[in-house]
Amino acid sequence: MNLDQPISLPDVEEIDRPAASRILATLIEASPLAIVTFDPEGVVTMWNPAAERIFGWPEDEALGMHLPFVPAEKQTEFLALRRRALLGEVFTEPELHRRRADGSPIVVSVSTAPLRRPDGTIYGIMSILMDVTERKAAEETRERLTIVEEQLRQSQKMEAVGRLAGGVAHNFNNLLTAISGYSDLLLHRLPDYSTLRRDVEEIRKAGDRAAALTRQLLAFSRRQFLQPKVLDLNTVVTKMGQMLRSLIGENIELSFDLSPSISLVKADPGQIEQVIVNLAVNSRDAMPDGGRITIATADADLSSSYAAAHPEVVPGPHVLLTVADTGQGMSDEAQAHLFEPFFTTKERGKGTGLGLPTVYGIVQQSGGHIRVNSAAEHGSTFLIYLPRVEDPQDGAKGADRPLLPHPSPGTETVLLAEDEEVVRRLAREILSGNGYKVLEAGNGREALLLSEAHRGEIHLLLTDVVMPKMSGRELGERIRLHRPDLRILYMSGYTDDAILRHGVLVDGIPFLQKPFTAEVLARKVRELLDSG
Repeated sequence: MNLDQPISLPDVEEIDRPAASRILATLIEASPLAIVTFDPEGVVTMWNPAAERIFGWPEDEALGMHLPFVPAEKQTEFLALRRRALLGEVFTEPELHRRRADGSPIVVSVSTAPLRRPDGTIYGIMSILMDVTERKAAEETRERLTIVEEQLRQSQKMEAVGRLAGGVAHNFNNLLTAISGYSDLLLHRLPDYSTLRRDVEEIRKAGDRAAALTRQLLAFSRRQFLQPKVLDLNTVVTKMGQMLRSLIGENIELSFDLSPSISLVKADPGQIEQVIVNLAVNSRDAMPDGGRITIATADADLSSSYAAAHPEVVPGPHVLLTVADTGQGMSDEAQAHLFEPFFTTKERGKGTGLGLPTVYGIVQQSGGHIRVNSAAEHGSTFLIYLPRVEDPQDGAKGADRPLLPHPSPGTETVLLAEDEEVVRRLAREILSGNGYKVLEAGNGREALLLSEAHRGEIHLLLTDVVMPKMSGRELGERIRLHRPDLRILYMSGYTDDAILRHGVLVDGIPFLQKPFTAEVLARKVRELLDSG
């Protein structure tokens, strides 16, 4: 065939009109697409077999009806589309929501054109409809899977960092315990005029900063030891007001919008304070020229559909804590990496990149959910959802941690079991310095033998949780068979998942997290010995 030659078409008069009508009728009958015509009022004048199959109304029932597949809530939309067709427009709508005869929803793609008489006047409308419900559902499923996959990748990255943080925490916390503890002991022994005091204080400060960094990593990785209490978030926020105002500076306005009838949550009060402080500092840094921070609380319910889009969310009643600012906002790229450790948009030296990851970890570990709404130059809003508790349990309503008097010295006998020599020496020195008689063992088995050989009373067992040959929990249980009145104080540099595996992280069991200071150890021992 010569493609350069024009194709010759027969004149219209040469077409067998009855044959053409039969061909057209056959095409309409056999079409896999629904073909529907209706008059200017919307009354159906043609309804092919595909329309019967797709929508469920038989032809004899559909003819003469006002378009039955347009639900009541879509009538306004339909009238606008009909008006366009009656004005002569030919158009396609790729996604319209309609209904079947049984009431079930259907999504269709619709191509519409006006029907004209030979003189050009419009006497009706034809629509060709394709059922795209399954395709639309498949697209939505792919989108959800993409979101879930991205969340899974993010979770895996965080889990990897968490395993790293948890793996080094034990040994690192033992070293920090020694650094902080011996620094405190040296400061107590050095006279005020000693030129060495400043050097020791710097060592102690460095140890404190390292301990804070470790806590941030563990909080981010959800491996931090938490001590949850039943809280009223309004009380926590209100008590932090003055401190927050000092923290953010005078050029930033701080306002509160606290719901008066807020429900209770169960969380570690110190960690919730850290969340608020970190978010406030983040907002402050986003407003170098001043602005406003608003902290709000309210009850909220997370729906099942919301939980389906966010796999880490448990649907149900929550309490919402919101921290909003009028700052610079964040780009989509920044938001995509917001909770990754060490990611920061701040200048070098202005941040560790752990503030928001720490917030994320604390919220996750508390059973909550966090999201952010932000746009460049339009500020940021962080929304934190914490599960609501109906039973106040211990009845703690705030975050009070009253200062206690310095612990008085003791005369009791303490059995010390610790496999890390530097920590064991430090604990022995602290206890001996406070008047206690100390029996010292390098592991659980040695401690058990010491207990059996000692003829006098042992008032308290201070034991590491994870030790070779015998765990601290097993040691305590075996000694108590013969010394039922023995008090036990567990200590560990491991994170909560390791402690859980050893059966220690239970409400009511005294526990001391490493690193600890000399004063904290002395106070904890005294409190336990003096308790009923």
